[in-house]
Amino acid sequence: MINFTQLVLASHNAGKLKELQAMLGGSVQLRSIGEFSSVEPEETGLSFVENAILKARNAARISGLPALADDSGLAVDFLGGAPGIYSARYADGQGDAANNAKLLDALKDVPEAERGAQFVCVLALVRHADDPLPILCEGLWHGRILTQASGAHGFGYDPLFWVPSRDCSSAELSPSEKNLISHRARAMDLLRQRLGLI
Repeated sequence: MINFTQLVLASHNAGKLKELQAMLGGSVQLRSIGEFSSVEPEETGLSFVENAILKARNAARISGLPALADDSGLAVDFLGGAPGIYSARYADGQGDAANNAKLLDALKDVPEAERGAQFVCVLALVRHADDPLPILCEGLWHGRILTQASGAHGFGYDPLFWVPSRDCSSAELSPSEKNLISHRARAMDLLRQRLGLI
């Protein structure tokens, strides 16, 4: 069991900080990298794992604390795993609506049976910036891509992501329900086990 009382989260996103803190529980305090620096590292990796480790090492180096990083996105089977690590900037950084429109266009003639996809989350935890053995936890959430947006909750590709087990889109789930079954929740469950918090 590894014991931490504080971790720095390699993200300036207040929503992600709140979501991950709720999943971690009260025994570990999660602090934002924004307390230490406003600079985002360049994500030069070619996989979720590489980028998560890169961000965690950077946050540990800046803060002097053990660091947790999340790298996540959408991998569409028909597109060979795209948009993948480029999910947030799929439409050249023009935001969620543009990303969703580009994805729908890329799949416009693709039949339902070939629209499989998964949300991916990789969490990387390093004890210090040069940690040779980062803790890596991956969560996959399988579904398929709809032909049009549905639902008003969530963000990103949630309105296009059909969740078969709930018979609705991710954007039609309440935030609390999504946080129980999402890719991020699955990765965090594994991390909590590794940290002895379960």
